Amino acid sequence: MLLLLALLALAPTALHAQADEEMVDVELVMAVDVSESMSPLELEIQRRGYAEAIVSDEVMTAIRLGFTGQVAVAYVEWARPEDIRVVAGWSIIRNRQDAALFAAQLQTKFTATLRRTSISAALDFSAGLFDNNGYRGLRRVIDISGDGPNNLGRAVTLARDEALAKGIVINGLPLITREARDREWYLADLDQYYVNCVVGGPGSFVLPVYGWDRFGAAVQRKLVLELAGIKPRWPAVASTGAGRGGLHHNAAVFGASGGEYDCLIGEKIWRRIAKPVR
Repeated sequence: MLLLLALLALAPTALHAQADEEMVDVELVMAVDVSESMSPLELEIQRRGYAEAIVSDEVMTAIRLGFTGQVAVAYVEWARPEDIRVVAGWSIIRNRQDAALFAAQLQTKFTATLRRTSISAALDFSAGLFDNNGYRGLRRVIDISGDGPNNLGRAVTLARDEALAKGIVINGLPLITREARDREWYLADLDQYYVNCVVGGPGSFVLPVYGWDRFGAAVQRKLVLELAGIKPRWPAVASTGAGRGGLHHNAAVFGASGGEYDCLIGEKIWRRIAKPVR
């Protein structure tokens, strides 16, 4: 009966798929912050964390148990709109060898960090990568991580809502680390910012990271949830600090404006502390 229900759910998608598109369980874009607030060491930790997670037994099991047993993934680094780059383009992963080849692309030399933080541009760019990529996923997901709010480009809520309108789910990995607390643009409730202003879609969630020593484990947990299509059963975070340290389920309705949360807080912080670019 479960198999029959799965086939019925798949049928409409399959009927509309182009002949040259390969079916996968999920199309996943991993969009990673490399803005000025990230140190070279933190960049290295990020790439290594994703590389190790993608080849882990837990992630490989999640992929293998999927309906098609394969996923399509891409890895993007972002800062300003003009600085967004694809580090590892779309790759299909169905076994450990595929995963190892993808992970190897994340082991290249790291460039200097880049000024400003445009989550909106990262979402726009990532959403565009799904167009004509050769895959037809049962789900499309953007996995976005960063250590600060949007402070450049259009409002992040506009980019979020346009991605949601395309059927894309957005999950968040806000980095609320000790190192970030010493920076002028530190946002103590960055997890709440992500919940209210960044993520959205069916089963979307926010998984905050409070220390770089926990980053690898958090990425692995996040990928398992995303690739396995597991819908978190945690309640929505209704106020600052609620459920801190755990997984936050975003239950906001489609197109929500973020309620009373100020989704322009990043732009306001930047105007207050802005320094001339040299």
